[in-house]
Amino acid sequence: MKLTVIGGTGLIGSQVVRRLTATGHEAVAASPSTGVDLITGEGLAAALEGADTVINVANSPTFDEASMDFFRTSMDHLLAAGEKAGVRHQVVLSIVGVDQVPQLDYYRAKTLQEELLRQGPTPYSVVRATQFFEFVDAVLSWTADDSTVRLPATRVQPIAAADVVDAVVEVATGSPLDGIRDIAGPDVFRLDELGKLTLAARNDARTVVSDDTAGMFAVVPEDVLIAGPGAHLAATRYEDWIRTAP
Repeated sequence: MKLTVIGGTGLIGSQVVRRLTATGHEAVAASPSTGVDLITGEGLAAALEGADTVINVANSPTFDEASMDFFRTSMDHLLAAGEKAGVRHQVVLSIVGVDQVPQLDYYRAKTLQEELLRQGPTPYSVVRATQFFEFVDAVLSWTADDSTVRLPATRVQPIAAADVVDAVVEVATGSPLDGIRDIAGPDVFRLDELGKLTLAARNDARTVVSDDTAGMFAVVPEDVLIAGPGAHLAATRYEDWIRTAP
């Protein structure tokens, strides 16, 4: 099977390409560094030529209102190019609870991306993941100074990027879902508690201060970021991962 991975040189995309190749598939990494521009459409036709499936893990360069235009334009180009190339399955990586947080520009933009995919001409699958282990440090940095990290008590259920890769590959090499698969890590944390655990594991002496107005996730309603009862739960636990994480 030939699969084109849009965003194929990033955190998730590069691992997806390696995993597909290792299991005998033909995987093409498509990104600006390989000559593919989702905004202009340049390079898409060549990248999608002969592809059975497109895996879209590309991300907006910003998380503000501009992300709406990025996902609208990129999906328009990708769906049109895919139809022309005879692609039979379009897969998008999204976020658990994405359609329940209209207060966040980026979540509205990802919801639009899902809507465009559903309305498009090709059978599709959406893989919605919870927050990645690898992004926890970035979340902490948003509201940190030299002595404290302020975090809300928002409940999260983070997942390892490697487990996300497994789920994306499984879905992409199977029949289109024409629906959504939720994936999450095995454990639920309050974000402020997760911050304490992370700082302790890194021997970071800063103090976590619980602040329900701090950071992007402060506006998220209760349990929106928690996977529902039908979700596929990965095996990797954050406490185990953080011990060996760089």
